[in-house]
Amino acid sequence: MCRMSAPLSHADARVVLDAGLAHATEIGQPMNVAVVDAGGHLVAFARMDGAIRASIDIATRKAVTSVLMELPTAALMPLVQPGAELYGLEQTAGGMVAFGGGIPLTRDGVLVGAVGVSAGSVEQDVSVAEAAVAALPG
Repeated sequence: MCRMSAPLSHADARVVLDAGLAHATEIGQPMNVAVVDAGGHLVAFARMDGAIRASIDIATRKAVTSVLMELPTAALMPLVQPGAELYGLEQTAGGMVAFGGGIPLTRDGVLVGAVGVSAGSVEQDVSVAEAAVAALPG
């Protein structure tokens, strides 16, 4: 039996986005934050003043990667190293991103989307993404 959950609404995505932006402000690092639905389609996005433009695409790709793989992008890092099982994934799978900052959004154990964050260090990106995910309305 397929488990169903309420889809990610725009209102939900805005709550997630705003929580990420608030945490980025708190740590003093301008960020790009993308929120996608379970199909990997962009629902909400923000680029804070001062966040680097190159990270617009990276944030979105982190969110999409997290949805496609159904796991945090940080979990891919050891799997894409030379000699590892998924070596080359980023080059062969449409621009996936295999470093931290993308985290799935789940409700009642069901994937409803993902958040992707980019423009700081990987540690900062993950921290902002975690704060965003924690805000997902139940």
